[in-house]
Amino acid sequence: MMRQKISSNGPTLSRFALGHMTVFEDEMGASADRIKEKVDTCLETGITTMDHADIYGNYLAEEAFGKFLKANPSYRDQIEIVTKCGICLLSDERPSHTIKHYRYDKTHIKASVEKSLTNLATENIDLLLFHRPSPMLDPLILSQACEELKAEGKVNFFGVSNFTSSQFNMLSKFVDLHTNQIQASPLYLDHFLNGEFDLALENQFSPMLWSPLARGRFFKPQTEQESRLVGCLTDLSKKYDCPLDVLIYSWLLSHPSKPHIILGTNKIERIKSSSLALKISWDIQDWFAVWTASIGQEVP
Repeated sequence: MMRQKISSNGPTLSRFALGHMTVFEDEMGASADRIKEKVDTCLETGITTMDHADIYGNYLAEEAFGKFLKANPSYRDQIEIVTKCGICLLSDERPSHTIKHYRYDKTHIKASVEKSLTNLATENIDLLLFHRPSPMLDPLILSQACEELKAEGKVNFFGVSNFTSSQFNMLSKFVDLHTNQIQASPLYLDHFLNGEFDLALENQFSPMLWSPLARGRFFKPQTEQESRLVGCLTDLSKKYDCPLDVLIYSWLLSHPSKPHIILGTNKIERIKSSSLALKISWDIQDWFAVWTASIGQEVP
């Protein structure tokens, strides 16, 4: 199933989302026409969710996508827009920042959303994620910002990204949270073990997974762990008759939390093939063969 509700009372999103963090790394450019080509491919494939953050592309990626939407406004009703706020980078686009930090006061949250709405050429954000946990986050103040943004029709739903279980549970007492976007891949198993996937199961939401291909490390293995995994996955890709990236997506998608995956690719053919992952049914022993190759020993 390509689309599903990310939580019981949350938005319906596609199981894959096209990530725009690397839009300016696309060898074909970041023009409105090029972005339209990728979005068209997504829609043909069944991918309707677009993943952004205010900081992506040195604060310029949202604006690049907005130029596409301005030129093609009818596409807004065909897609869901996810974006994030809270990280403040050192950037020539933000000269007032003197150090990298996190900011969740009401003024900053609302200003960030207003800027994202303008940049993305949209009247509302389907899902706003708070990008990184901050030791200075005041949940009462953040909840006030969320209430106002929802009442104003500017944000439909809220979630977090990279929060620990305790941080998620704390904030969920003040804000209705619908997901946690976390890092996960066969090379990065931490969240399988530290309670983040357990949190999703307990709270009945689907996590969103970023860097599923570990920024391409599966295609250029350098460490012993990477070499073990690539060897295992290459053998299994022959058994399941699919490309390596599709196999990795399917390995993650098979988790009972029913996760959503952020695609970091700019390649049309990889966007097209991604949906094949939903058709693969894993043998449990093969799934653990990947886990074993990652940790370098049998499970306890």
